[in-house]
Amino acid sequence: MKKKLVNTAAYYAVAGLFAGAFYREFTKYMGYTGVTALGKAHTHLFALGMLMFLIVTALASSTEITKSEYFDRFYFYYNIGVGLSATMIFCRGLYQVIGLDNNVLDLVISWTAGAGHVTVTIGLAFLFLSLKQTIKD
Repeated sequence: MKKKLVNTAAYYAVAGLFAGAFYREFTKYMGYTGVTALGKAHTHLFALGMLMFLIVTALASSTEITKSEYFDRFYFYYNIGVGLSATMIFCRGLYQVIGLDNNVLDLVISWTAGAGHVTVTIGLAFLFLSLKQTIKD
């Protein structure tokens, strides 16, 4: 399981690098100089993805957290949530750079990003339940 956690962190690192490179090159190509959510996709993938799974890997090395009945649920919900949130942040950035003005699309992006953030929160709840079940004082 520790290898799976490290691999997950590595996947998020690669996704974050690609998101950052795309942000830099796409805004340059489009001549866009304003603030855009594209830069936040890069940060979310690094912080919520790579860093979080490196921390969870360290926890797995010092505890038996991966043996908790809640851990698989954490892994599932957290990854779905981060993926959905980062994708919608990326879509929001494209929407901003291209200059679209569509209320329905704006609403869909907002609601889907919100659902992704709620799913991340559910995943975090399962992580805390896993920790509580594993760490006995």
